[in-house]
Amino acid sequence: MAEIEQRLAAAGFTLPEAAAPVASYRPWMFSGNLLFVSGQLPLRDGKLLATGRLGENVSVEQGRACAELCALNCIAQAKAALNGELERVELVVKLTGFVAASADFTEHPRVINGASELMETAFGEAGRHARAAVGCASLPLGAPVEVEAIFHVRF
Repeated sequence: MAEIEQRLAAAGFTLPEAAAPVASYRPWMFSGNLLFVSGQLPLRDGKLLATGRLGENVSVEQGRACAELCALNCIAQAKAALNGELERVELVVKLTGFVAASADFTEHPRVINGASELMETAFGEAGRHARAAVGCASLPLGAPVEVEAIFHVRF
C-alpha cells in the first residue's frame, strides 16, 4: 500500500475505486505536469452520502463529511490517472469546492475545510493548496457538495 493510502487508512479513510463520469466529460485530464480532476460528488458505492442544500436540510457537519468524500474521490481519480502511482503527486495545487446552499448560508469555507483537511492528511505539507469555496443553488443529482482538484505530478 502506498504511503498516501497508509496515511489515509491511519486516519480511518479507505480510498475508493475511481467512479465513472455521470455525464459527457473526462474524469481527469493532463496539461503538462498538471492533472486536472473533474468535479467529484460525495458518492460512495454509487450512492450520494447526502442530498439537499446547506442552510436548509443539510448540516455543516454533513456537508464537511460530503466534502471529505469528494476529496477522497478526487484522490481516487488521481490514482487512476497515474496508473496507481499516487506517490507521483508532488503538490495539491488547488481545490474548488461548490456548496449547494440557501441564499442566507455563509459557512461555505467550513464545509470545504473537510476536503482541504483530507488533502493535508493524505499528502502532508504538499496537500496545502490554494482554494475557492463557492455557493450555488443546486448541484448534479441533488448533491450538497462537489469538489474539483488540480495536482502537480512528476513524470
